[in-house]
Amino acid sequence: MLTTMSPIRLDSAEQERLRESYRHLHRHPELSMQEHRTADYIGAELDSVGIPNFRCGGTGVVGVLRNGEGPTVAFRADTDGLPIQEETGLDYASAARGELPDGTEVPVMHGCGHDVHVACLLSAARVMVQRSSTWSGTLLLIFQPGEETAAGAQAMVDDGLWSKVPAPDLVLGQHVMPIPAGEIRWISGNAMALADSWKVTLRGRQAHGSQPHDAIDPIVLGAHMITRLQSVVAREIDARRAAVVTVGTFHAGLKENIIPDRAEFTLNIRTLDQQTRHQVLAAVRRTLMAEATASAAPEPEIEELYTFPLLVNDHTWTHSMVKAMKTEFGDQQVVESEPLMGSEDFGTLPQSAQAPGVFWYFGGHDAATLEQPAVPKNHSPHFAPAEQPTLETGARAALAALYRGFNGV
Repeated sequence: MLTTMSPIRLDSAEQERLRESYRHLHRHPELSMQEHRTADYIGAELDSVGIPNFRCGGTGVVGVLRNGEGPTVAFRADTDGLPIQEETGLDYASAARGELPDGTEVPVMHGCGHDVHVACLLSAARVMVQRSSTWSGTLLLIFQPGEETAAGAQAMVDDGLWSKVPAPDLVLGQHVMPIPAGEIRWISGNAMALADSWKVTLRGRQAHGSQPHDAIDPIVLGAHMITRLQSVVAREIDARRAAVVTVGTFHAGLKENIIPDRAEFTLNIRTLDQQTRHQVLAAVRRTLMAEATASAAPEPEIEELYTFPLLVNDHTWTHSMVKAMKTEFGDQQVVESEPLMGSEDFGTLPQSAQAPGVFWYFGGHDAATLEQPAVPKNHSPHFAPAEQPTLETGARAALAALYRGFNGV
């Protein structure tokens, strides 16, 4: 029999180590698939408590803690930062710089909470080592790069992740969100959206700004496309199905009196099921081609940048985890949620391992922050989770889930 650990409490020394780890990670973010120093730090932390580890997927780190007979439970934390100029005013704010794939230098910030995720999993790992007599099995600690670009999970799988470790019986993950600190939210079944990102390049004909009749104006063409695309969800998708079409960037021209010969914009498309996804993508592509024809322009070039998979939580294991979380935090702090239109590549891991997966959310904001007119959300330059009880909640939630995983559904 395994020892019941609820409620779990971190001693003062572990709370301080958790805080220091979080602050270090927050100060030193790195862009997707460039997390070299972060990987070094994680490896050193695992080494310090005797957990064997190895690199996988470039800048990913996998720790393997074998502790006798029993299930194999994997827990994933994502490690990458974002190209954001931090404006939190924290004394441990990031001043880091990074380089995008096109060579552009940008500020870098942990604006999505991945620093919290890593710090909490490292804390949980230390506790599992300290209390190895209370559980039995194999713990896989997966520190995954490149979540923000949907590249990291697949890179680890392509690098042979599941051939290098015991096959997992369960894969777990969590995410800090702009909800009350200390709260846990869960979703069974379809939990986070599919996401498709495209770059669309428009070709026109350059001319003087005073002679538009000599041009094929890609800016006007792009404006028509972008406006028309907003009718795809509003007029073609059943209102009972969720979908979002967003244009995130638009670039064209170098001077106000020159009609350029090209323009480009990027699209982000979110759906919660494959049928709706195929319908939206087909409608978007049809709209782009038709508008180009209407403007006597060449067909646009469409580059598929990346795709996030649907995140599906296993029903049986999700409800088992809910019981564990309620035991740990109390019924009032564990709340069922609706599917999110945000996306995660976490789903790649359980899908590729053919194992059940469970992913939940924990709160990061105190009451004062939640009362602000504009609450800082993930990907905001002002996103700064309250250190406590956020960090301890994340570590305790990870431990509660791990113990449930090793005890069985």
